[in-house]
Amino acid sequence: MEKLRILLLGDHVGLPGRAIFKKHIARLRQELGLDAVIVNGENSAANGRGITPAIAQFYRNHGVDVVTTGNHVWQCPDIQSYVATHKDILRPANFPGNTPGVGFTTFVCKGVTIAVINVQGRVFMRELLECPFRTVDTILNFLQHHTVNAIFVDFHTETTSEKYAMGYYLDGRVSGVVGTHTHVQTADERILPKGTAYITDLGMAGSLNSMIGMRRESIIQHMITQMPTRFVVDNQMPLFMTGVWIDIEASTGKALHIERIRIVDEAVSLEGVD
Repeated sequence: MEKLRILLLGDHVGLPGRAIFKKHIARLRQELGLDAVIVNGENSAANGRGITPAIAQFYRNHGVDVVTTGNHVWQCPDIQSYVATHKDILRPANFPGNTPGVGFTTFVCKGVTIAVINVQGRVFMRELLECPFRTVDTILNFLQHHTVNAIFVDFHTETTSEKYAMGYYLDGRVSGVVGTHTHVQTADERILPKGTAYITDLGMAGSLNSMIGMRRESIIQHMITQMPTRFVVDNQMPLFMTGVWIDIEASTGKALHIERIRIVDEAVSLEGVD
């Protein structure tokens, strides 16, 4: 039985998120025997909002197969022309139809075609979007007419309930459903009854003692005073990075195993990160 091992990493926040990824990804590939890597990079820009073409190239240079995003994808305007001509970065598929870019893509790994779908939820999210459930249905109907061995869904949304609903809705129809956006890794990874790997949130990469990657002082001040404050990426050590790796059976696309990873590092250089 041939199997593939896929690493999926939660929201990378600013330079610290990219720095710890750069330091550890080669070791993880070797130690875990990874076949592919999928990263959520919507917060990877220096200010923790959006992604740039240069950062997209950074991920390509470090062997990332697909970068997913979410509600902050357009914060750096120059990414619009990039996503319009490249399929290695996804924007949520249920964005309006005239939005640049694509919401799903495929790539080939060891002769196996893997699809990645990116959708955004609607509960407590500001954007007026198409139904993520029906959007995924439409994409799956399209993929049925193509040779696709495995399918992973990055569901970028606020609530546990909406993520659980998507997991059960797609159970048996996709290889894995992973949640992003809340930046806090959950401890509920499992294989659902019909063979789909699931976790409510992958977590993030950035400063461990921050608040979702940002300096905690300004966020606390905002919560106390309700006055506008500027959120700033926290560069303080230690840094950490979380996610999961998933084993799938190549012939069926069924998930065989899912396991969380969590790396904490006191000494990550922020110098020389692309």
